[in-house]
Amino acid sequence: MSNQVRVRYAPSPTGNLHIGNARTALFNYLYAKHFDGKFIIRIEDTDAKRNVAGGEESQLKYLKWLGIEWDEGADLGGSYGPYRQMERLDLYKKYIDELLENGLAYKCYMTEEELEAEREEQRANGQVPKYSGAHRNLTAEQIAEFEAEGRKPSIRLRVPEGRTYTFNDIVRGNITFESSDFGDWVIVKKNGTPTYNFAVAIDDHLMEITHVLRGEEHISNTPKQMMVYEAFGWEPPSFGHMTLILNEERKKLSKRDEHILQFIEQYSDLGYLPEALFNFITLLGWSPVGEEEIFSQDKLIEIFDPERLSTSAAIFDKDKLKWMNNEYIKAADLDRVIDLAMPHLIKAGRLPEDMGETTKKWAEDVIALYKEQLRYGAEIVELTELFFQDTISYDEDAMKVLGEEQVPEVLQVFTDKLIHLDDYNKDSIKAEIKATQKETGHRGKKLFMPIRVATTGQAHGPELPLAIELLGKEVILKRLDAVLKKLGA
Repeated sequence: MSNQVRVRYAPSPTGNLHIGNARTALFNYLYAKHFDGKFIIRIEDTDAKRNVAGGEESQLKYLKWLGIEWDEGADLGGSYGPYRQMERLDLYKKYIDELLENGLAYKCYMTEEELEAEREEQRANGQVPKYSGAHRNLTAEQIAEFEAEGRKPSIRLRVPEGRTYTFNDIVRGNITFESSDFGDWVIVKKNGTPTYNFAVAIDDHLMEITHVLRGEEHISNTPKQMMVYEAFGWEPPSFGHMTLILNEERKKLSKRDEHILQFIEQYSDLGYLPEALFNFITLLGWSPVGEEEIFSQDKLIEIFDPERLSTSAAIFDKDKLKWMNNEYIKAADLDRVIDLAMPHLIKAGRLPEDMGETTKKWAEDVIALYKEQLRYGAEIVELTELFFQDTISYDEDAMKVLGEEQVPEVLQVFTDKLIHLDDYNKDSIKAEIKATQKETGHRGKKLFMPIRVATTGQAHGPELPLAIELLGKEVILKRLDAVLKKLGA
């Protein structure tokens, strides 16, 4: 086995990149980079029925979007290829033939109906269903008879009797299985395709994989893969199984769970920053030393310690993700935030796709108003609603503000000053707010809250003079007039 750390992420091209799979890829990537090793992408495409068109491309596209790069793969090549399992069938055949010749595997001609009947009988007897070994020792005559019937055989590994399989899991410590827990299992399906556990073990050995980091659902696969290693006299890699990701109700993250977005593509489409998602996913089942939670990718590579992989389930806190993404947006260049948010205003019909320079500059200024509070790109549509409304509906809190006794005076004086304001910009508007304060004697919330609510419809919001400037003099005067009429002033 290689002295250099070699790890792999091995997706099936069955759909888009899921949060759980992204975490597996990310931890393998961090492990490789921290130890100056190699990170390999291998496509496990032997389950043809589940493969979808574009599945591989989508997986790779969003791994790259997250900021994950690999050293070898189907798209890059490398010294250990091919990197798609269906392109490795000739390699597998050599090892299948070797196992058959040495009596470590055998052909099983049982039909699916016979196997199901066997399982049903075991269940009826209170047994855990497993293959009985009915075709373990067929005679040449029996084989010939099955062949004459046209039966297609699967190939099963002859599971050793009385063997204990123990491995020291990187996350969980020693884990033990008994060979008696397993029936002879299929290594080649009736259609000639190798099964997952067989192909994975062959690939990991031939690609000199030193460490296998994956989700805990693979724990039960590990002894089967160890059996393959044992059959050929190979040294197995080190295994580490990461805990589940749970939703906020402490239930396993399910693709049917509509409360949490499941796929990386969805976060990209909503205007999340990839480095924020990279940071967030790293903290799902791994913790750094100290209280800090915001890290660059380079820093995460530097401090990544597999000893700090969690033994308890990770909780996907979507509000924490929004907070973290906001931290990254606040630190980002304004031009990048504009690029993140603008497409969502266009998609919502708030802005034309082909806008002139004046409209574009206005839209950029509106987006800039919300840079500090924007949590993801698509949120800009909701945040900027006041800039695209003809009329405002004042909620209960707004009406409470407008119901204060000084409000008519404040709004009337401010309106008169805006009417006569020729140089309409945030600085002159700010000056007129101060002039209104001086003339009416009202200051602080008694002054600012009525003006904010009347002009924006909101009790809280962005910098008021700039918001009033961007809304435009005509819109602001129209809104102030409407409020004054509503108040009977």
